[in-house]
Amino acid sequence: MFIHHRQNETHEIYTRERCFISEVLNSDDSPDLSIARCRVEVGVITELHSLTGITETYLIDAGEGVMDDGINPAIKVGVGDSITIPAGHPQRIKNIGERDLQITVTCRPRFTPACYVPLD
Repeated sequence: MFIHHRQNETHEIYTRERCFISEVLNSDDSPDLSIARCRVEVGVITELHSLTGITETYLIDAGEGVMDDGINPAIKVGVGDSITIPAGHPQRIKNIGERDLQITVTCRPRFTPACYVPLD
């Protein structure tokens, strides 16, 4: 049997992380995975944070950014790049382009607010 989820395209929320999130899949029916679209405005750097117990992968859909963890040298990222962030590892991204940075984000297991650890 299929489990069908329909994203509400108009439901985008601004988060303490300083970006906009639109959940594509985040449900009790899918505890092993969540998917979201993230939008970072021009010039914005997200809050340094980690996710307890969750491995996160970014796929850059539009724009340019610089990703860092506050420890290692930053890396420049652009359309088509993917970045995997191990569970518990610090992360943040800055939009260095001239348009919104758009990222498809997957979390394994599923993201819950309790896993978010602010580090700024």
